[in-house]
Amino acid sequence: MTDRGRGRGFAARPGDADAWIRTTEPAPPVEPVRPTGFTARLTIDVTPELRGRIKVTAFRCGVTVADMLRDLLAREFPDIEGEPR
Repeated sequence: MTDRGRGRGFAARPGDADAWIRTTEPAPPVEPVRPTGFTARLTIDVTPELRGRIKVTAFRCGVTVADMLRDLLAREFPDIEGEPR
């Protein structure tokens, strides 16, 4: 086995406990729109930069990219009464 050293691990305690305690709590996650029943896959082409921004935003919101985009699409394209699906 190799010696990994004594570096700070993933779940290690922070060095400055006072600063750690004073940090703000992350925003509560947004309730995602969960698909029910049949779903269809949608594929779009985006630039690597846009893909990165989408992933970072979803991570910061505490949701998956799929849930965040489903919610966004549901807001932008709401059901209209009387129209066929």
